[in-house]
Amino acid sequence: MVKLQGDCEVDGALVNELYSLLRDQDPIVVVNCLRALEEILKKEGGVVINKPIAHHLLNRMPDLDQWGQSEVLTFLLRYKPRSEDELFDILNLLDGYLKSSSPSVVMAATKLFLVLAREYPDVQADVLVRVKGPLLSACTSESRELCFTALCHVRQILRSLPGHFSSHYKKFFCSYSEPHYIKCQKMEVLCELVNDENVQQVLEELKGYCTDVSVELAQGAIFAIANIARTYTEQCVGILTELLGLQQEHITSAVVRAFRDLAWLCPQCTDAVCQALPGCEDTIQDSEGKQALVWLLGTHGEKIPNAPYVLEDFVEKVKSETFAAVKLELLTALLRLFLARPAECQDTLGRLLHYCIEEEQDMAVRDRALFYYRLLQAGVEEVKRVLCSPKSDPSLGLLGDQSKQPVNAWALEFNTLATVYGRERWALATAQQPVEPSYSCSPSADSRNRDTESLVPEGTKEILEVHPDTPMSEGNKELLEAHPDAGSLSLIPDVSLTAEQFEKSWLSLDTSCQLSLPWCGSVHADTIQTALRVVHIQTIAMSKAGAQPWKAYLSAQDDSGCLFLTELLLQAADSELQVSVKQNEAKPEALQSFISALRTVLEAVAGLQP
Repeated sequence: MVKLQGDCEVDGALVNELYSLLRDQDPIVVVNCLRALEEILKKEGGVVINKPIAHHLLNRMPDLDQWGQSEVLTFLLRYKPRSEDELFDILNLLDGYLKSSSPSVVMAATKLFLVLAREYPDVQADVLVRVKGPLLSACTSESRELCFTALCHVRQILRSLPGHFSSHYKKFFCSYSEPHYIKCQKMEVLCELVNDENVQQVLEELKGYCTDVSVELAQGAIFAIANIARTYTEQCVGILTELLGLQQEHITSAVVRAFRDLAWLCPQCTDAVCQALPGCEDTIQDSEGKQALVWLLGTHGEKIPNAPYVLEDFVEKVKSETFAAVKLELLTALLRLFLARPAECQDTLGRLLHYCIEEEQDMAVRDRALFYYRLLQAGVEEVKRVLCSPKSDPSLGLLGDQSKQPVNAWALEFNTLATVYGRERWALATAQQPVEPSYSCSPSADSRNRDTESLVPEGTKEILEVHPDTPMSEGNKELLEAHPDAGSLSLIPDVSLTAEQFEKSWLSLDTSCQLSLPWCGSVHADTIQTALRVVHIQTIAMSKAGAQPWKAYLSAQDDSGCLFLTELLLQAADSELQVSVKQNEAKPEALQSFISALRTVLEAVAGLQP
């Protein structure tokens, strides 16, 4: 019903009844109530898990089926234990679920362990050791989806624990019947598990994949060997050189591209690469392979005897060349080789420049040729200064890729689609979803009272009160403690706070909570001030209409003396109003109630904007 009528008001009696049903004897009812509350209270941040609810769910875990256990473990991520003793009590209760026969339960329990033990790296490492067995079993599962997902999680763990699965490297050898996307993942894992003991076996396995009927898989295996070559250069370059003897177009192209990267990243490979290149030009037909070969001939041509003559063959065929990128690479390579071997390259370079300037249709190629022609007119020394200027250190990129990450850097992404898609792709995919109000509490507010971290629905006190017709037991009353009582917040109508007092207090306090609200159109200051005054929120300062960025500073105080200071910020290019709230006393319940009232007013005003 809620999905079909998304704009309907939340029924407080229904919410209370669902919370009370969390004590039901039927475990299926308990899980379904959690899912229903999550959907109904979606705009308010979903179902709230406080200490009574968390411990109740933990005690009911043995009664649930595997689906219910994985669901409950996911909801328990919202609860933060109040003490170290409570934390380890919870971890002890969860210990058995790391050995569950259900992969979903194991993964959910592992994530909960990693998140709860974020301040205990030794505990996290121990959990990842224990989950090794279930993950390896999933990697060999007949279910392709499960196998692929498990491989993605293995790669994620290897970011923090390099070589964690090295003793089981044979588990990641490919089977002939596996689809190529699983084989590619396994090859990526094998590259990260290579060590002195298994390098020979891994390279032999990858070498067998290089002749696979799948072009994508064969080239992936070649690039995997090239990746290993950064550490085990001699063995890998020998295998890649052997592959050139097969004279297969896609294999030769991939090997030459791998050689180009190796020559750039690992200068010690240059001599071996240069010795293997002669004869490759007759086999390569694709654009990327040609570019790689031309780059090698131009950059290291002084070590390759026939380099000028191979480039001359490319110049002879330049009129029939269909790839502009190859022509651009050819111009640069020939000019660079001209500096090293001018007598052999002068005539060829002249013919290439003449063709590219007078006959070439592609403007990028023509402009590059004109630039080089005028550069040559400035003198050879100027050409050397431009083309042979200091280059960036290629090892810098490797350091960033291979640096060890802490577990906490990806713990929250564990057992989510972000691990499967990758952080960047998943962020791009979720960015297309409709924007909803988002809330983020500061660490200080989070540490004060995580179990009351929920935002109440728009100004409806009935949701927060127990319905008079609902029978309540002591256990159910504890469950309903998750709701902060918004009705108990009473703001003082007139708060005498000067701008100086506001500034002094604002600078001395930490941000307690931040949220973003959708906002379209301009800001009508009078409308906002009038609406805020109705709920006894005073305006200290406000930007003029049309100012960019637009800001406003608000203050309010409840009858207990708790002061609420607020900043509203609207950037010109944003469609969201940024709200930051600070309070002078740590009162989470009052804070959530104040935010609910403020949010109600701002959303109402936003709805009136033209």
